[in-house]
Amino acid sequence: MKTIGIIAPSGGVDENKMNSAIAFFENKGYKVKLAKNIFDKKRYLAGSDKDKIDELQKFFEDSEIDMIISARGGYGAIRLVNQIDYDLIKKNPKPIIGFSDVTALLLMIYKKTGIITYHGPMACSDFGEFISHPSPLPDGDGMMFSWNNLIKAINNEKLEFEGNKLYRSGKANGIIWGGNLAIVVSLCGLDFIPNEDFIFFAEDLNEPVYKIDKMFQQLLNINQFKNNCKAIVLGDFLNVDNPKWLEEYFCELAENLKIPVVGGFKITHNQEKITIPIGKICYLQDSKLVIN
Repeated sequence: MKTIGIIAPSGGVDENKMNSAIAFFENKGYKVKLAKNIFDKKRYLAGSDKDKIDELQKFFEDSEIDMIISARGGYGAIRLVNQIDYDLIKKNPKPIIGFSDVTALLLMIYKKTGIITYHGPMACSDFGEFISHPSPLPDGDGMMFSWNNLIKAINNEKLEFEGNKLYRSGKANGIIWGGNLAIVVSLCGLDFIPNEDFIFFAEDLNEPVYKIDKMFQQLLNINQFKNNCKAIVLGDFLNVDNPKWLEEYFCELAENLKIPVVGGFKITHNQEKITIPIGKICYLQDSKLVIN
């Protein structure tokens, strides 16, 4: 029986949602191991930075654990990235999955080790409502959509996704790289941008259009980012203050950069989401994204 290790690198964890997530994973035939800080609380954090790092590294070293899934986002992962033993992680590669605040860990682990990391669903955020749903869940359910996409990604299957908003057509290839826009920007000042060509994917939540504009501009002011970014793939920007302005901005971004820009992918804070393997080779042709 395979084992999922659940870590809490960011905000405090709701025990009821965690119990529901455990039930979901066990229903899928997995054993579950919880990090010792999983229910710790320190202000807005899931306990101390030291415990978070110790548990992360212990889970990578634990040969029984097949994949590591974050409990939730919030805030806290960026506090860890300069204290992690990346050599230890490189010697014990395994999938690590999360989104939102966990983007910081995913990008830094990829940069420092070359290990593919996975921008995908989290235990409490996505599977924490399992008890209130019928079992077995239908394939069309948001939880099952996210689970099926996650399993397909970590099994190294070919992934094909279609966007529905084409801001600038064209084709591009490179690695797929990105995540939550605000968290990507929070890494500025660190060595985090890939040295190779990449297709940048991004999503966010509760950010006004001017801040989305500002965050893209901050990244584009970095020569390594601008030179290596060959296309942009956009997920959801939920609860934005002015959808019309956002559409205008993305059109302007595509025109100014002269690279393919496509939106409408299920890269999102919503429950129904695709999993993106950060660092894998991909190809974009107009609105179709293929990850090998």
